Amino acid sequence: MWQDPYFQRALWALTGLVFITGPMGCYLVWRRMSYFGDSLSHGGLLGVALGVLIGVGSGVGIVFTCFFLSLFLLYLQNRADLSNDTLLGIFAHGTLALGLVVISLSGHIQANIMDFLIGDILSVSLDDLIWIFGSAFLLLPVICFYWNDIVLFILHEDLAVAEGIKTTKIQIFMMFSLAIIVAIAIQIVGVLLMTALMIIPAAAARQVSTSPKMMACLAIFLGWLAGLFGLVGSFLYDVPTGPMIVVLAMCLFILLSVIGYKRHN
Repeated sequence: MWQDPYFQRALWALTGLVFITGPMGCYLVWRRMSYFGDSLSHGGLLGVALGVLIGVGSGVGIVFTCFFLSLFLLYLQNRADLSNDTLLGIFAHGTLALGLVVISLSGHIQANIMDFLIGDILSVSLDDLIWIFGSAFLLLPVICFYWNDIVLFILHEDLAVAEGIKTTKIQIFMMFSLAIIVAIAIQIVGVLLMTALMIIPAAAARQVSTSPKMMACLAIFLGWLAGLFGLVGSFLYDVPTGPMIVVLAMCLFILLSVIGYKRHN
């Protein structure tokens, strides 16, 4: 198994991916935006359809679709009379359905829907690895450099504004980063499991963390650990890799929840 080139590329892809999904998952958990990420991941399928239809490629289509969708959702959340969960529910299922309709109507689009819905990390290519690590090297240093500003913005937005932090730029950067992550990770765990890869490790890390930095680092490690054992289990028992990774991440969350509960009681 360890000598298999598909397994090796999948493990490298997972390693590069968790370095950006870990901190981003913490951001979504802190901001209580878990369903926001879910809406973007569902909108990723629409990006696949539009990207292939226009001829710019699925990855580019996902990035631009998710980025503009995130900005539109932020605009509606500040102005619409509907609650956030209602808006996110509408766009999560609406964009997913629209993506399926566009793919169905465009007969020349050669796309395996199940690959995008569930993902297939074992099919990662060398070009995918370049995209994953390139994105990690691009986004992670910026997140680390502005980490204190991001944390202050999350904890107290008014105080962050008073300190001169440009919160609008932080929001736009985080949404753009999220769009890139969704575009990359959809090929690994799929549309339906994308959010779980970010949210579950971060939520698990929160149960035992004592600081924001510890939570981010632990989210990276837990995501990688769940991915590693998910890959091994998928390889040995011939089950879908994406769902296996998420199931193991959920087991880690339950375990750390019990540990955290006992620690505080």
